[in-house]
Amino acid sequence: MSHRDTDGRPGSAAPLDLSLLRTFLAVHRAGSFTAAARLLGVSQPTVTAQIRTLEAQLGRELFERRSRGVVPTPVADQLAGRVAAPLDALAAVADRGGLGADRPPEPVHLAGPAEVLCARVLAALAPLVEQGVRLRIGTGLTDDLLAALRAGRHDLVIATSRPRGRTLNWVPLMDEEFVLVAAPVWAERIGPDRVAAEGPAALHAAPLVTYAEDLPIARRYWRHVFGTRLTGQAAITVPDLRGVLAAVAAGAGITVLPRCLCLDELASRAVVPLLSPEDPPINTTYLTQRPGVPDNPHVLLVRERLLQAAPTW
Repeated sequence: MSHRDTDGRPGSAAPLDLSLLRTFLAVHRAGSFTAAARLLGVSQPTVTAQIRTLEAQLGRELFERRSRGVVPTPVADQLAGRVAAPLDALAAVADRGGLGADRPPEPVHLAGPAEVLCARVLAALAPLVEQGVRLRIGTGLTDDLLAALRAGRHDLVIATSRPRGRTLNWVPLMDEEFVLVAAPVWAERIGPDRVAAEGPAALHAAPLVTYAEDLPIARRYWRHVFGTRLTGQAAITVPDLRGVLAAVAAGAGITVLPRCLCLDELASRAVVPLLSPEDPPINTTYLTQRPGVPDNPHVLLVRERLLQAAPTW
C-alpha cells in the first residue's frame, strides 16, 4: 500500500518515478495510450502498464477510458499542472545535450489550412527567417492536424474549429467573414441589388463553385443569411479554396469565400460581392498548442508573431 498525505497526494515515503510521470504527461497531452506510445517510442502495453502503476501508487484513477482514447480526471489535470513545467525543463536540458550545449533551436512545425497558410501566414512569418527561425509547414483538415498535434508531430496548429477537451491549449486567432462573390460577368447577369431583394431565388440560375460535394461553406451562408436550406449540386468542386477563387474569377459561377482569402481580388474587382448583409457569417480560427512551455524559443516567436499579425488579416 502506498503512503499518502491526507489530501491524497503522494507522501515523502513514496516518491514517484520520473519515467512514470513522463508517460503520464504524454498520455495527458496526446489523449490516448496509443498516441502517447508513438510519441515516447514504446509499445502501447508499456504505456498502459506504467499508467496503472502510477494510478496504484497514487490510489486514484487518472484517466477515463473511452472508445476513442482517454479523458483525464480532475486529479490528472491537477497532476499535469504540477509536473508539466519541471518535466519540460528537464527534457529541454536533455535534448540539448547538457547545460553547456549551444545548439540552434529545432525547426518550428506549424500546420493549418493550406489556403490561410499560403495567403496570410507565410507572409507574416517570413521576417522571422532572418532571426534564424526554421519553419516546417503542414496542411490538412483540422481534426487530423489536432490529432497529430496531440501526438507531438506539430508544435502549433491553426484550427478552423475550437479544439475539444482539455489536452490542448488554444487562443482565438482571427475571425473569418464569409462573403458571397462572383466575377463581374455573373454579377451583371444576376443584376444589381437583386440578391438583396429576392434572396436565393436570384441565384437559381448561377452555377455554384464550392469546396466539396456537401457544399459546407455555402450551406452555412444560406442558412445564416437567407434562413433557408441550400439545395442543388455544385457545378465545380475544388478541395482548395484558392482553386475555388480562381474558377470563380474566371467566370465559372458564384461561391462563398473567407474575405481574407479574396481581399486582393475584391480590390481589383476580379470578383465582386453579390450581397453585403448586416450580419455576415463568421468563423473563428484558433491557434493551438500542447500544454506546457515549449522548450524551443522559436515556437514562442512564431506564436507571438501570428497573434500580432492576425488582426490585420
